[in-house]
Amino acid sequence: MAVYNYDVVVLGSGPAGEGAAMNAAKAGRKVAVVDDRREVGGNCTHLGTIPSKALRHSVRQIMQFNTNPMFRQIGEPRWFSFPDVLKSAERVIAKQVTSRTGYYARNRIDVFFGTGSFADEQTIEVVCPNGVLETLSAKQVIIATGSRPYRPADVDFNHPRVYDSDTILTLSHTPRRLIIYGAGVIGSEYASIFSGLGVLVDLIDNRDQLLSFLDSEISDALSYHLRTNNVLIRHNEEYERIEGLDNGVILHLKSGKKIKADALLWCNGRTGNTDKLGLENIGIHVNSRGQVQVDEHYRTEVENIYAAGDVIGWPSLASAAADQGRSAAGSIVDNGSWRIVDDIPTGIYTIPEISSIGKNEHELTKAKIPYEVGKAFFKSMARAQISHEPVGMLKILFHRETLEVLGVHCFGYQASEIVHIGQAIMNQKGEANTLKYFVNTTFNYPTMAEAYRVAAFDGLNRLF
Repeated sequence: MAVYNYDVVVLGSGPAGEGAAMNAAKAGRKVAVVDDRREVGGNCTHLGTIPSKALRHSVRQIMQFNTNPMFRQIGEPRWFSFPDVLKSAERVIAKQVTSRTGYYARNRIDVFFGTGSFADEQTIEVVCPNGVLETLSAKQVIIATGSRPYRPADVDFNHPRVYDSDTILTLSHTPRRLIIYGAGVIGSEYASIFSGLGVLVDLIDNRDQLLSFLDSEISDALSYHLRTNNVLIRHNEEYERIEGLDNGVILHLKSGKKIKADALLWCNGRTGNTDKLGLENIGIHVNSRGQVQVDEHYRTEVENIYAAGDVIGWPSLASAAADQGRSAAGSIVDNGSWRIVDDIPTGIYTIPEISSIGKNEHELTKAKIPYEVGKAFFKSMARAQISHEPVGMLKILFHRETLEVLGVHCFGYQASEIVHIGQAIMNQKGEANTLKYFVNTTFNYPTMAEAYRVAAFDGLNRLF
């Protein structure tokens, strides 16, 4: 049996695995990637970020068509099914796979499709789909196997009316009513998607505030807009059991409530994909959610083995995972590309979308930092009016005395794009990281970006 020798073997081809493999290959290392699919891209491309955001985009276009009076010249509002909009996501996935396959080929990275596990600290055994066993020898290994939906043992996910955030992409009909259990980022995004298709959604939250890590004003705004789009949010609720029926499902809550719907989507937590890696063979331990612990260099408790992405837990974002993977490889090749990935903007693709970076008002108040607020409401912005996107605002938190920008929070049209201007300014030094930058900079008009200038003037006007 042949043994293939590599400098670096990466387990997983999602954002973390791709980032790690590319960085190591460009540093001159011989690299192999192992993935248990027959295509590259990981869960991000096939089940998570890409399909859900493509679905959201299609639903948002449908909502625009159905609510904009101008389109009545073309025809009356139309109803689209979930399978209809899923087709657009499938087309995007195929394009992503093609692009990413090309990246590996151009960088001379070998890709092995199959289930990889550790025989020892420097040996990976790959069971290929055809049953052939391949053996890879590596000086260093990077675990980037991602995560999957957490599935509690007392929930029957084999029932045809019970889905998780992976299997929901196999839904072949559009339910009239849907229960989403778990009101985190994924649950909130799917609540937006299905409600945009006219589905009545019950969003079950086991906390007292939606996405409590957000600035409270932004969280309140999201709650308001979900509710106005037929999402019923139930806070402080926990499930007791889930009863599957031939024609639907009944959710029994510990509070005594019973909710019936056509289907249930479970969105309560993620589990690291580590159970098939043979970590017990090399002495790496995982927590209760299957996640691997790493140090600041993304090294595990075994010296030559690193980990990055969802498999190490927070923040479990594709953007952060890619940088973590690149940094893990940077620690190995020592090419100056290592960094602690902590400058991470939040991007939540609800309808409307949310993005933020830095501190929120609660955190600044708790820390007794004297701050002030500057706001720009989109309803007054020319570009938002032109785009028929009046919902939302940009909110800048800044130090009252130094004018340093402490946090940027955005809700509405292009929020995930707008936030990066604030991110860039917050990383500058001196006066470049103050409200004065926005006041003294000429923005294109009309743009959404000029909201920074409007918010800056609003904030300065609050000072005395």
